[in-house]
Amino acid sequence: MTVLHLADEGEAADLAAFLSRLLHYDRGAAVRLQAAGTALAVFGRPPSFEVLAIRAVRLAKPYENGLDVTLDVTVSAGELLESVDESAATALVPEAVTGPPWAGVLPPRGGWQPVPGLPAPDALRAMVGVGIAEFRSRTEELAPERRTRAELDRIGREIWSRAVGDTHLPVRAVHAAQSLGFLRGGGEPALLSCGAWLRLRTPYGSIAVRRAGLGALDVSIR
Repeated sequence: MTVLHLADEGEAADLAAFLSRLLHYDRGAAVRLQAAGTALAVFGRPPSFEVLAIRAVRLAKPYENGLDVTLDVTVSAGELLESVDESAATALVPEAVTGPPWAGVLPPRGGWQPVPGLPAPDALRAMVGVGIAEFRSRTEELAPERRTRAELDRIGREIWSRAVGDTHLPVRAVHAAQSLGFLRGGGEPALLSCGAWLRLRTPYGSIAVRRAGLGALDVSIR
C-alpha cells in the first residue's frame, strides 16, 4: 500500500478535517487523488452544493522520490481518513474504487485568469448568513402540506443560484467554501476563470463550478 508522507502534522490535520467535512455531507464519499512532485490534490464533491471542492496538500518529498511516476486514483474518503496519522504526518492510499461520474471530469490544470468583482471575505461570509436565514424563514412560513422535499429544494436552488456581486459565481460556491472550512481568516480569496469554469480560490482550498449555459467546454477528462 502506498504511503504518502505529508509535509507536517498541520497538513495531516487539515487533510483529515477536509475529509471529515466531506463525509458529513456524504457518508459514502469518494475522493480523487492526484500527486506529482511535492503536491497532492484531493478532489471531492459534496452533494448538497453541486460544486467541486479541491484541497491541495503539501508532501514532505517528491512523490515516489521524484521518479517519473504520478498518483491518480479514486478512493473511499472514509478509508483515506482512517489511514491519516497526524502525529507521523502520513496517510495510506486505499484500494481504488469505481469513481462517481464527476471524478472523470475535472477543471483544467492551467490557463486560469483573474476575475474582478469578488466581495471581501467578511461580505462573502455575511452573504452566506443571509442566505441561510432566508431559507429558514421561507421554509418555516410554508404550510405543513407544502413543506415537501421538492418545495424545499426549489427554495434552496433559488437562493443559492444567485450570483455573487457582479460576478457569475453562484452563492452556493461560497456556501460550500465556508462549510468546508475554506473561508477561514487569513489570506484573501480570489475568483478565477478558465473556459466554462469558475474557481473560488482561498489559502485553504478551492471551489470549482461550471458556469451555466456554457455546456461542457474546456473540461479536462483524465
